[in-house]
Amino acid sequence: MNQDPPAKQPDSPASPRGSTADLPPQDPNSQDVDPASVNADEDDEARLPEMLDDAGEAVPEGPLAVGRAAIEYAVRHAPTSPGVYRMLNAANDVLYVGKAKSVRKRLASYARIAAQPARIARMIAATATVEIVSTTTETEALLLEANLIKQLRPRFNVQLRDDKSFPYILITGDHWAPQILKHRGAQSRPGRYFGPFASAGAVGRTITALQRAFLVRSCTDSFFESRTRPCLLYQIRRCSGPCTGEIDFPGYTELVREATEFLSGRSRLVKQQLAGEMEKASAELEFESAALYRDRLAALSAIQSQQGINPRSVEEADVFAIHQEGGYSCVEVFFFRTGQNWGNRAYFPRAEKSFTPEEVLASFLAQFYDDKPPPKLILLSHQIEECELLASALSIKAGFKVEVNVPQRGEKKEMIAHALTNAREALGRKLADTATQTRLLQGMVTTLSLPHVPKRIEVYDNSHIQGTNAVGAMVVAGPDGFIKNQYRKFNIKSEGLTPGDDYAMMREVLQRRFKRLLTPPAEGAKPKDDDSFPQWPDLVIIDGGRGQLNAVREIFDGVGLTQVSLLAVAKGPDRDAGRETLFMPDREPLKLEPRDPVLYFIQRLRDEAHRFVIGSHRKLRKKDIREAGLQEIPGIGPSRKRALLHHFGTLKEIERASIADLGKVPGVSAESARKIFEFFHAQPG
Repeated sequence: MNQDPPAKQPDSPASPRGSTADLPPQDPNSQDVDPASVNADEDDEARLPEMLDDAGEAVPEGPLAVGRAAIEYAVRHAPTSPGVYRMLNAANDVLYVGKAKSVRKRLASYARIAAQPARIARMIAATATVEIVSTTTETEALLLEANLIKQLRPRFNVQLRDDKSFPYILITGDHWAPQILKHRGAQSRPGRYFGPFASAGAVGRTITALQRAFLVRSCTDSFFESRTRPCLLYQIRRCSGPCTGEIDFPGYTELVREATEFLSGRSRLVKQQLAGEMEKASAELEFESAALYRDRLAALSAIQSQQGINPRSVEEADVFAIHQEGGYSCVEVFFFRTGQNWGNRAYFPRAEKSFTPEEVLASFLAQFYDDKPPPKLILLSHQIEECELLASALSIKAGFKVEVNVPQRGEKKEMIAHALTNAREALGRKLADTATQTRLLQGMVTTLSLPHVPKRIEVYDNSHIQGTNAVGAMVVAGPDGFIKNQYRKFNIKSEGLTPGDDYAMMREVLQRRFKRLLTPPAEGAKPKDDDSFPQWPDLVIIDGGRGQLNAVREIFDGVGLTQVSLLAVAKGPDRDAGRETLFMPDREPLKLEPRDPVLYFIQRLRDEAHRFVIGSHRKLRKKDIREAGLQEIPGIGPSRKRALLHHFGTLKEIERASIADLGKVPGVSAESARKIFEFFHAQPG
């Protein structure tokens, strides 16, 4: 079973006992080790007999023989206890990570060449060294294996390609009045995290409904501390108003407890308690309180009915279904919490065609839960090997019993069937997109006279406002579309840069990018790119005309790059899409027909770079605004600043305000309102 790795080195998790079995330098004329000589004395290594396969026939000398010798050497020193092994090539790149209950037996099985499939034979032929890490239990080995696969990305393992984190709901634990909010990224803030959700939209809808049901605040701590009267959320009954004492501490604590119970999967108990309180209030003729409980119950029902498929018999589960077609695998994941569907996501793990659905799914699961908390129930479309071992490992990690099974009937079987349908449809779209992408790349070769079909395209753009907060960005595309985990942004650092000098900005970005490629990585450094995707671009696209093209060409000539094709895309008159001019070195400018698919493809690439760089610029600018406050706006002094903050509460609300709303603030004229609005909404170049 294959899994993902952390940022640590292999012998840190689970306190394993590290040991390595490295093969000494090979004599190219030496022969392989006979299977019967595995336990021979090391003094006999100089007398290596001819290698025989299981049928007793000679195996040809060459890489396969050398690889087998490396494995058999490792077998001599391998423990019979559980552990993780890594196969490395002559360049010390990790080819494969595996785990075993008995490392010695597992490695010995690789020495039986005749029984190996082609994929394993290729791996053995490339193997020069085997490294071993012992663990105390097979469960530790499973978790470590997944950890290492995610860290090292070996080419012969199934690899989970996930470049996007999941959003969670966080109920904070570092304030006397806990806050409910959406959270993405490292879970470092104290509190309870609930998820994962498949999309930020699902989180937003759920938080809104939870506010109606439990009246827990969503405002920031600074906004909370500055309130002297309840905000609008209190008026519309989406907050209980702890900031101004509208509810006492025990009462608010009870609301937070109920929200936590509901998100923890005990929704039925919470609804029963609220229903009991409503009936009690009604019996005591406290109709206003009864109506409040009624509204809260309605909000909880809305949470559980707003999704399309909500199981009646499953409170908390993750559903995994895999479909294979055309050499690709798709794993569809559905998340169910508190009896509701929290969304789904399709994954396309990288795996060779020879992997069965069960093998891909088993490896995927171990890697998937490397950095995510598992639920109490995991439902699968296929029966995987070592299912009990995976359940045991996840139970230890979660701190409660985790069940992993393949349902055969009933509602759970229907959930699997629904996930399988989605997996089949998602893979169909993936195959169609891949075919379209292939045709477009081939069209670029014909239209632009490229030497070959580009496997990696890099697109560059930069953004700034009058030279401030200048940032450059690179987006990457390939045969499978945009490769978002390869995107990079570059904060422009040159001190002597003339504000607004686009040529100089582009020069800095490209010099930093290709200097990084030309510099060999430090020994033992983590690989920055997937082995299945090239690091060097075949085609570089920039936003600009002949001037930008010549500037980039000078940079390439300076670092000795001659094999990379260059393309500059100049906007048409009035920036009209479809009227762009294409520039390439030593070629006449080219204009394509407005509906040409290749032109449309180039526009998509350019627009994605523009979207990414604008987003990066706005993040920098917002950070500066937060740090500088309103002092940077011309004509806004301390008095107007106080008036704006008193009226809107926070800088974020001022940023969101329209010109009309800004003009309603005492002391802010129409002209000042316009300046404030333009300051926050200025369009970057």
